[in-house]
Amino acid sequence: MLGAGTMGRGIAQVFAQAGYEVFLFDVMPAVRENALAEIGKFLDKGVEKGRISAADASAAKQRLRPVKKLADVGDCGLPLVVEAATEKVEIKTDLLKEAQKLLAPDGILASNTSSISITQLAAATQRPERFIGMHFFNPVPLMRLVEVVRGLQTSDQTVAETVAHAEAVGKTPVQCNDHPGFVSNRVLMPMINEAVFCLQEGVARAEAIDEIMKLGMNHPMGPLALADLIGLDVCLFIMEVLHRDLGEDRYRPCPLLRKMVQAGRLGKKTKQGFYPYK
Repeated sequence: MLGAGTMGRGIAQVFAQAGYEVFLFDVMPAVRENALAEIGKFLDKGVEKGRISAADASAAKQRLRPVKKLADVGDCGLPLVVEAATEKVEIKTDLLKEAQKLLAPDGILASNTSSISITQLAAATQRPERFIGMHFFNPVPLMRLVEVVRGLQTSDQTVAETVAHAEAVGKTPVQCNDHPGFVSNRVLMPMINEAVFCLQEGVARAEAIDEIMKLGMNHPMGPLALADLIGLDVCLFIMEVLHRDLGEDRYRPCPLLRKMVQAGRLGKKTKQGFYPYK
């Protein structure tokens, strides 16, 4: 597992719970240590609520192996490497180039990117036919969907094996092709962006916008609260990708969204977004 942030640690957890031995890497030691602690808390809480046995929780923790550098993995030949690093092309490509050395001859290299082109990332590797998008959703242990994204050169065999991996960790894989935002964020992010426009233009207060969408559309969470959970910086980045790559004004990021990011009010992770968080 490449990256131990919110998504990386969630992905690592579900694989460990499913019986996979998981090497967990992050360039920042504090992030790596925090990931192990948060996974432990989540599993312990599951034991308290009777969702998982104490033995299974302990076994999952034992399958997590933090590594300080990729070379520490050794030459065991990994069947699958999932990348969940920062949503910046240069960071991902540098990491993927190093990670491909860890793969078994028939291993798969997957990215959890939410919007960056799978075809573009695959081109930076030596085996683009064995590269694929494996887009999990937050919170990973609870959300069932994995968006399986086929790049231009991704082979049918790679798709089939990735689907099998997703099913093995208890997820529901749904396939799509490589386009800006894939399906999930091409539909979701414009809705969130329009909700921010409603707030900016004084159509309604944040609480009212969210309540209307929850009650009227049967959404479990309003779009502004969801944006806070995802991270406003992530929402802005995806909207910028959609606007740039699709070239249509309907994907123009709302100025208020950009302003919130500039102010450092990114949502739950900074304790302040459209709502305050203790």
